[in-house]
Amino acid sequence: MYHKPSTTAYLQIHKQCFNQKKLEGIVRAGDFEWNFIWAFNQGQLFVEPPLGRALIKDALERYLVKADYKLESGGDYIFTVRSKF
Repeated sequence: MYHKPSTTAYLQIHKQCFNQKKLEGIVRAGDFEWNFIWAFNQGQLFVEPPLGRALIKDALERYLVKADYKLESGGDYIFTVRSKF
């Protein structure tokens, strides 16, 4: 049986501001770590550093769109990325 490749991503929310309509945090997957800002009123996701950004950006954006109102500052979350890092 063929198993699709996957990687677990760990998300930490460090700052949440409803006035500015932003979430800020860190996402880790495989050996990579990125800082992100999700401007949810504009639907824009900023991910730094650029190394490996293409691996996580789409999956992170899909997760944030789905769960952004459930996420809280100080919270730790997990989601699965459909690729192997």
